[in-house]
Amino acid sequence: MGARGHHMDSLTQIVLGAAVGDAVLGKKVGNKAMLYGAIAGTIPDLDVITRYFLDTVTATEWHRGVSHSIFFSVVFAPVFGWLVWKINKNEPATWKDWSWLMFWGLFTHPLLDAFTTWGTQLFWPFNTRLAFQSVFVIDPLYTVPFIIFLILAMFQKRTSIKRRTYIKMGLACSTAYLILTLLLKGISFNHFEKALESQAISYSEMNTRPAPLNTVLWMANIETKDAYLMGDYSFFDNQPISFTSYPKNHELLGKWSGNDKIERLIKITEGWYTITENDGQLYFNDLRFGLISLNENENQFAFSYKLVPEGDDLIVEERPKFKRDAKRLMAALWQRMWGN
Repeated sequence: MGARGHHMDSLTQIVLGAAVGDAVLGKKVGNKAMLYGAIAGTIPDLDVITRYFLDTVTATEWHRGVSHSIFFSVVFAPVFGWLVWKINKNEPATWKDWSWLMFWGLFTHPLLDAFTTWGTQLFWPFNTRLAFQSVFVIDPLYTVPFIIFLILAMFQKRTSIKRRTYIKMGLACSTAYLILTLLLKGISFNHFEKALESQAISYSEMNTRPAPLNTVLWMANIETKDAYLMGDYSFFDNQPISFTSYPKNHELLGKWSGNDKIERLIKITEGWYTITENDGQLYFNDLRFGLISLNENENQFAFSYKLVPEGDDLIVEERPKFKRDAKRLMAALWQRMWGN
């Protein structure tokens, strides 16, 4: 599942980076452009190593922060470009060429991430997170056709017209699909709105996102006065949407509600969180990624933090995720995708 569970996207980023690299420099350096583009496309995600030096909350804040910004792309492109230029002295490409390739590899990575649930801080140091939430970090419909075009291009000579065409088609199809996901999000949002209206549910805010690995099944979080409602909707559904309610329980935080780490966690989740108590142990649940199963009695969230009091402070520990849960969830989602 990768270090933090949002890192299932490395393949997607490698493919995008390789295509962008080839578009920029394939004519001059052939398949090397794909290789270095792929490397550039993965560099921003190296921010995961911060979790080995920082506490959970800080590492989570840093995730998709500075390394996913325009600032980072501009500052580090010439640095990485220089390194690659030094390694490839025998290629006709200049330092400027390699830096340009690096810039586009580094920059398209957060652009793609902006379509996901976690989003990116593209304008770091400004604290705006861009999260269109229209595509899950790994989506076969985005990646598979893209890979096919890349492979076709790899076998063409660096100067051939066909090679350019395959790369352009790969970039065009994948980008068109991203735009389509925004449309699908709009349609599903509309369905959720109608369902809430017909069930006479009054709410203050709604947040929708696709279920993992597809854009057919959509999940909604809805904020009401004392609870959050969660519902799902597939384009193949023929039964009305049903919502399950989860009490906010924010008052369970008690004296910890003003704690610095809690305030930062709340900021990370953008206010979408519940508190649960289990045998006197408090848990902070991030609602944006849903539950670990589709069971109607499920109450464990995919992203949940254990709050351990230590003297006057709290230690925040991320609850581990298990592969078997993920597998079970995928199977259930696949079934749910085909309609209720």
